[in-house]
Order: sequence, then C-alpha cells, then structure tokens
Amino acid sequence: MPIAVEGVYTYSIPADLPFPQLGMRVLVPLANKNVVGVVQSEHTTPLDVSVRLRDVIAVLDEMPIVTKEQLSLWQWIAEYYMCPIGDVMAAALPAKIGDKTYSFSPVKKRRVHLPEYIGEIEPFHSLDAQQATALKQILTCWQTHDTTLLFGVTSSGKTEVYMHLIQSQLDAGKQVLYLVPEIALTTQLTDRLLRVFGDQVVVYHSRITDGLRAEIYRQQLFPKSRLIVGARSAVFLPFTNLGLVIVDEEHEPSYKQQDPAPRYHARSVAIMLAKMYGAKVLLGTATPSIESYYNARTGKYGLVTMKKRYSGLLLPKITMIDLTRQYHRKEMYGHFSDPLVNRIKEELAKDKQIILFQNRRGYAPMMACEACSQSPRCINCDVPMTLHLRDHRLTCHYCGYSIPMPTSCPHCGGSMKIHGFGTERVEDEMHEFVPEARVSRMDLDSTNKKSAHQEIINSFGNHEVDVLVGTQMVSKGLHFDDVSLVAVLNADNLFNQPNFRCYERAYQMLEQVSGRAGRKGKQGEVIIQTHDIKNPLYDYILHHDYEHFYESQIAERKTFNYPPFCRIITVMIRHKDLSKVLYAADELQQRLRQVFAKRCSVVIEPGIAKIQNLHMRTIQLRIEANANYARAKSMLQEQVKTIQQIPTCKYIQILCDIDPM
Repeated sequence: MPIAVEGVYTYSIPADLPFPQLGMRVLVPLANKNVVGVVQSEHTTPLDVSVRLRDVIAVLDEMPIVTKEQLSLWQWIAEYYMCPIGDVMAAALPAKIGDKTYSFSPVKKRRVHLPEYIGEIEPFHSLDAQQATALKQILTCWQTHDTTLLFGVTSSGKTEVYMHLIQSQLDAGKQVLYLVPEIALTTQLTDRLLRVFGDQVVVYHSRITDGLRAEIYRQQLFPKSRLIVGARSAVFLPFTNLGLVIVDEEHEPSYKQQDPAPRYHARSVAIMLAKMYGAKVLLGTATPSIESYYNARTGKYGLVTMKKRYSGLLLPKITMIDLTRQYHRKEMYGHFSDPLVNRIKEELAKDKQIILFQNRRGYAPMMACEACSQSPRCINCDVPMTLHLRDHRLTCHYCGYSIPMPTSCPHCGGSMKIHGFGTERVEDEMHEFVPEARVSRMDLDSTNKKSAHQEIINSFGNHEVDVLVGTQMVSKGLHFDDVSLVAVLNADNLFNQPNFRCYERAYQMLEQVSGRAGRKGKQGEVIIQTHDIKNPLYDYILHHDYEHFYESQIAERKTFNYPPFCRIITVMIRHKDLSKVLYAADELQQRLRQVFAKRCSVVIEPGIAKIQNLHMRTIQLRIEANANYARAKSMLQEQVKTIQQIPTCKYIQILCDIDPM
C-alpha cells in the first residue's frame, strides 16, 4: 500500500470475490479507512489460526496492472535505498491509479495528447565517420558488457547515434526507454525525436497532468508507443518488451531523487531495470561522472569515445578574465568586465547571439545592514532570503516564505545593502549598457508558468532574442546555430559547496555551458570571469581536458577514501525540536561508532541546518567498496530502530540517503 510503513499486509479473500492475480489492485480496509493496494504475493504457508485476517473489500482489476518485473524492481529499490516499499509504490504509480474507480480495461478508449508534431516525418541524418565508428563500437561492447558509456564531446552528434540504435530496436519489435535529466529542458530533443519516429514516441514526466500520466501508464500495458522519452520517474512504467535504455547526460545530479523517499538514482535503477528485462544500457555524456568513467576504465562498463565535434567543428576557444584585476583597475561595468562588454557589442554588431550564465536566480542572494551586518533570514529555514527586485520582495528558495523588501534594517534601522547578483540583475545591467539588445531570461522564476520555457526557447531560436541570460537551464539540451559567445559571469560560486563532488560538478557545468557556443560554422568563444584565476581546474577547462581532470580527481578520491573507492550512506536526523535532534543524533552516533568504528563520522551540522522548521543533523558512513553492503545496511537499520524505540526519540525522523549526491 502507498504508505510509509515497513513490510506488507495480509488479507483474506471472501468466497464471493474473484481470486486476484499478483499485480492486481484491491480495495482493503486499513485502520478506519479503505485503501487501494497491489497484490504482491499469495500466502503458501499455514497462518496462525489465532490471527484474524480482515477481508479484501473488492478486486479492482481484471488483469495485473503491475508486472512481475516491476514488483521485483520495487523490492530492489526498497532494499537498496532503505525505504518502505510503500514509498516506492507511491512514487511508481500515477496518483490517479490510487482511485478505486480508475479502469485498466484494454478496450478503454481515451486519447493521449502527444506534443504537436513539427512538419512531416524526417529521415535520419547520415552518420559521419566518427559517428559510424561509434555505432559499431557500441554494438561490439554490448557483446561483452550490458552497459556501455558513450563519452562524446559537446556537439559530437551523440543524439544521431542514439536514433540509429533506437531504430534498430524498434525494427526488432522492442521498446526503448530514453531518459533525460529534466524533460522541460530538452524540448529541442523531443521535437527531433517526434519528427523522426512520429507516433511511436510518448513523453512521460511529472509536469503532465495526473490523468495523462495514468493513461500513458495504462497504454504501456497494451503498448503501441514503443519509444518512451522521460525524466527519472519513467523508470517505473510497466514495460513488456524492453530492449534498450539510454541515459542521456548520465552525469546530471537531477537523476537523483532527494525528497521524498525513495531517494533513488535513476541511472542505477535504469541499469537494474534493464538487467531484469535482458536489455542493454547506453550512458551518454560529454562530461562523465567520475564513478561512471571509473567503471568504464576498469572494465565494468564498455567505453566508446567521440573526441571531435560533428562536421569538423572546433571546440570553443576559452578566455579567462581575472575579476580581481579588473575591479582593481576599475575596468568593470556592473558585473561585466570591460573585455566582456566589448566582445558582447562586437558579436551583437555581427547579428550573432549570446548566452550569459549566472547560476543564481533572483536579483541578489541577500541584503545586509551596512551598520550591524544583519541580513533578513527565513523564519522557517536557516538561510538568508533572496532579493527579487521585480516583486520588491525577499523570498526563501527552500520554503517559499517571503516578505516585502525592507527599506531599512529591521534590527537597528540602518541602511540595507545588496550583496551578490543573480540573473535578474544581469538582465537589468545588460539593458543598461546595451539598451538596443533584446534580452530574455531563463530560470526557475521565468519558466514557472505552463509553456513559458518553450516560448523562451522558440523566441531565442527564431532570433527574436539577442541575449539569453540564465541559470544551469541554459547549459542543457540547447542547440542554437547563431550562438557565437557564451559568458560565465562568476565561476567562483560553482566552487562554494562543501561537497567532495564540488570540482566535478564545476567542471561539468563549465564544460556543458561552454558547449553551447559555436555549434555551427565558425569556432565559438567562451569567456569565464573569476576571482580565482589560478585555480587548477581552469587549466583542464581551457584545454577541454577531461582525461587529466579525471586522473587528478580519482587520485584525490583514493587518497581521502571517497567514491568509487567506498560507498557513502548519509543518515539524517530531523525534528522541530533542536534539543531532541541533538540528543538522538548523539545517541545514534555513539551506537554506530561501536558497530562501524572509524567508518562512522562525528555528528555533522549541515551548512543549512534548518529547512521548513525542521532542524537537522547528519552522520556519514563510508563503507568499503568490497564490503558486504547489504549487511552494513542491515546493521545500520538495527541501530536506527533501537534509537526510535527510545520514548523521547519516537517521533524523530531518521532517514537514510544511499549514495548521496
């Protein structure tokens, strides 16, 4: 049942009801209400006669709506990610399926609205020599490896290779799952797939309506659509004849579900899903995750590389600008250095387009008093609030709490000063020094309305916009022929994360956003502004040198015992009462220390220690890569249950995040 309780429930079947098959929905009583559940198994061993079972109220389906492979996958996710199987069920099934009136009859006729097709069905583009070689090598790798990593630089033509592989699977009558990190950011990709594969394509993600999600789920039980393009939740669809899973941009952190449970990684689940169906997996990226590249280099995965851009295009030229020097010389216009301003004006004069990347939304990250240095903070979360000047409000990006923009310090009455800058401020400064430029902004604020993201992409693609300002949204899945210049306005904020993956993510972000420049015609240019000009990461970026970047990172991780040389479990302790959190965390840490010794960390106070009125502390376990991971998780679970039996800890949330990002 879709509830966060460990285990399953046993019911009896009244004589007047048909006996349900595994995977069928049934309506059952639970406490004082009725709940829709899914039959997982039939009891084959004698039950204690003193236990009185409650009866199933109704059998809702004529056929199973959850396949045996799905049930196996749910069980694997529940065990691996240490969460109740009910949480997995709640995530896997569209909400509307929980309605006892929803029918799964194969004769049901409800049309599914697919995205509008653009023009006539198009033929495949011919593969160049590099693409044709990569295609052959992938097929060869699959003879000995179920999973292969395709490492191709930006604009090398990976998508065209994918499409040839997809067609071969469709010709064989197989289904294909094409995973993308965020469906709203891959509009151009889905349009291209629809133009080539037509009504064989269905798009599935969390932004479509509950009714449409349920109907697409139902259709997969009687499949006509054989190419499913979706975000991470698409791994839960009921496949019948899966032949290939493509995980595009496999390095993306958005494949990891954070809250609520299950806190799964779609890449890992996709590999397990494919294994259950005997399907092949292709991981594609221009910037592989360290773990995936390690698996490929050590022979666990196959490895195919595409080191050149399609049609002989050159990778963009990278130019570094020292912001400290520019500020010292007073050669800045707002947050734009003079050399960048000049290059922007030059490219606009040539009727070229420009992308400006600043990975903070809003006008500024915070305001602070010039006299007492106090900054308005969220009442629910332990964070300063972000200024949104257009709304004249300060807003918390964690819980949504907001207040009017203060005119003076609420603590001492002093004057307030703006600190830092976000995409709103970049947009305003562009209007100031190039007033004739047509500027648009793409971030979470400007795309929160339906179709807004598509409209921004269309206007930029139709050359109705000259300059696109954005957060990480502008780094993913976008292909524009006339973008000649990409600028990273403040690369330093990519490094301000207390996470061992910090450099990896910074490299990936800079390389990916750089890849938007010069995708057709002449070589593009990327300008990176930074105060830390001597950071060794920039040497790898300047030369697009992933290999040496990887070697430096893997050596560091081996030295300090980070993945892939160990597995990490983060234990989170949360409650509204800080004293209870501290007590429970200390008790748990002492018990875990006795079991896991030095593998267990001290109690850690996170950088953001309160979110939505819940105080939080964490404990980290590092388990050797060759250790019995299942046993380690079982031992952890035993200690968690012991703590939760302490009366003062009864209502404290203790959550486990497996392989945290």
